[in-house]
Amino acid sequence: MRLILFGIFTVIYSITLAGNLTILTLIWLDTQLHSPMYFFLSHLSFVDIWYTSSTVPQMLANLWSPRKTISFAGCGAQIYLFLALGITECVLLAVMAYDRFVAICHPLSYTVIMNRRVCVLLAASAWISGFLLAMVHAVQTLKMPYCGPNVINHFYCDILALLKLVCADTHLNEIIVFVIGVLILLCPFSFILTTYIHILAAILKIRSSQGRRKAFSTCASHMTVVAMFYGSAMFMYMRPGSSHSPEQDKMVSLFYSVITPMFNPMIYSLRNKDVKGAFLKMAQRRKLTQGT
Repeated sequence: MRLILFGIFTVIYSITLAGNLTILTLIWLDTQLHSPMYFFLSHLSFVDIWYTSSTVPQMLANLWSPRKTISFAGCGAQIYLFLALGITECVLLAVMAYDRFVAICHPLSYTVIMNRRVCVLLAASAWISGFLLAMVHAVQTLKMPYCGPNVINHFYCDILALLKLVCADTHLNEIIVFVIGVLILLCPFSFILTTYIHILAAILKIRSSQGRRKAFSTCASHMTVVAMFYGSAMFMYMRPGSSHSPEQDKMVSLFYSVITPMFNPMIYSLRNKDVKGAFLKMAQRRKLTQGT
């Protein structure tokens, strides 16, 4: 069974890396994709590469080896990177929703509002908030006293699984988990829902069916990713502690930490004519190069 799981997760990890690296390459090479929407999409792909890389390689090592161990320092680094990149993705998805809101609700002012400086500041704020909030969360968890046996009932060093090994009162830690959950999950998700209510109202006012279809298509991919990522993450971290089941938690965490990063490039490319067009152009260039 271990070898079967090793094979499955190796394939998933390979697809994730290939898909997100393809998105990054297309956006870098094709000038038609040098717009705010694709600028933020490139950041999302970059986050997804490292987000899944913070857990999957160690998971594969544990599946391959009969001896499943990780040092305390390694566990701490994994927790910090996983949290930092996860929070960054939450904020980035909210920033991408704002970009779509400006593009559809204020099209004439779009290039003025979403200029290069604003895009860089918004992307930087996502990264900075992710790594700062993760630092608070990780330090508060890792400074707690841990009692043996130090066996984590999870595929990786998840913060909720780690807190179960603490031999002290974890009430403050649980409050911090909830507060940060509200800040990085509930608040951005509420903002995204609000922006999409305005976007939907603006789309319905578009007279041509082709215009409505095009506007809806640019938002449908983003809403699919938001639903997958936020839905599973909120189910994991916003539930009461008494309702947590170790086996259920492992399955849910796999969905938002491993499965979602694999699907993101597929969702954005399959529903996006610009990305598909850029991919076909790159493939044609490669054929011509090989032909000569």
